[in-house]
This record gives sequence, C-alpha cells and structure tokens, in this order.
Amino acid sequence: MQLAVFALFALLSLVSAVVVVAHKNAVYSTMSLVVVLVSSAALFVLLGAPFIATLQVLVYAGAIVVLFLFVIMLLNLGRENATGEAEAPRGSGQKWGTILGAGVFAGTLLALIWRTYGSDSLEPLQAEAVATKPLATLLFSNYILAFEVIGLLLLVAVVAASVVARRVGSAGEAEAEKEG
Repeated sequence: MQLAVFALFALLSLVSAVVVVAHKNAVYSTMSLVVVLVSSAALFVLLGAPFIATLQVLVYAGAIVVLFLFVIMLLNLGRENATGEAEAPRGSGQKWGTILGAGVFAGTLLALIWRTYGSDSLEPLQAEAVATKPLATLLFSNYILAFEVIGLLLLVAVVAASVVARRVGSAGEAEAEKEG
C-alpha cells in the first residue's frame, strides 16, 4: 500500500513539474507548482518527516506561492495577444540558457544517483534526524538572524510588487486619459 501511495504522489509531482515548466500561462504554472509542493509534502510524510511536510505546505504552498500569484495578478502577466496566445518575451540566449541549465541539472542528478547507489553504506533514517525540538532549538538560536532576514526579504518583495503594480497601473491610466 505504501508503495502505491508513493508511486501516485511521485507521478503527480513529476507531471505537475512538467506543467510548471511547459505551460505558457503563468497562473496555471503557479497552480501546478502548488500541486508539486503538496505532493512532495506527502512524500515527506511517507519518509517519516511530518514536520517538514507541514512546513512544506504552510511555508511554500501557503505563503510563497500565494505571493507569486499575487505578483502575477498585480502585474497582469497573463496578457494575451491578438491570436489569443499568451505573450512571452523571447531572447536569443534563452535557448542556450535552457540547454545549459538542463545540462547542469542532468549532471547534478547523475552525481546524486552515483553517490546514493554507488556506495554500499546506506544507513537507515534515525529518529533524531526528524525530531522537532532540536530543529526548533537550532533555528531560534544559531539561525535566528537568517530567519528574520528572510522574513524581512519577503516583506520587501510584497511592498515592491505593490509599488511596481501601482506604477504600471497609473501609467496605463494616464495613457487612457490622453486618448479620451
């Protein structure tokens, strides 16, 4: 039964990840990213790490992806051209950057597989590795500054998105007043 649940969520995660990269509409890509994050949270539960799964859903799917959707909706990135297709900026370096990124990803994946299955010394997951109390103690003692800086950066990102959206909206309103 556990293998079937793993296969279901792994397949759902892979298909949704392909949709994130391949879909032309930014809103659909972001919603597919939510599915990827929830599926990976289910995989964390299967690994015996429910705290990490909860953080995955609350922090990433619940906060960061909502911030992405907020920015996409404010900036109206889903504009369509005359043929009804979403406009996407295309550059000549985009193709080569994609090829380079895919090569780096493939190399990293091969190195990870080699290190994981190339050695015979695989150790089982220990209970101390997924305990909540040591993680919280470490987070709020040694890494409190980094934790607070990340919160500040998210706040700055929301304020910046609002300012950029307001400027874009006010420029469009000024052009509409000139025409009328």
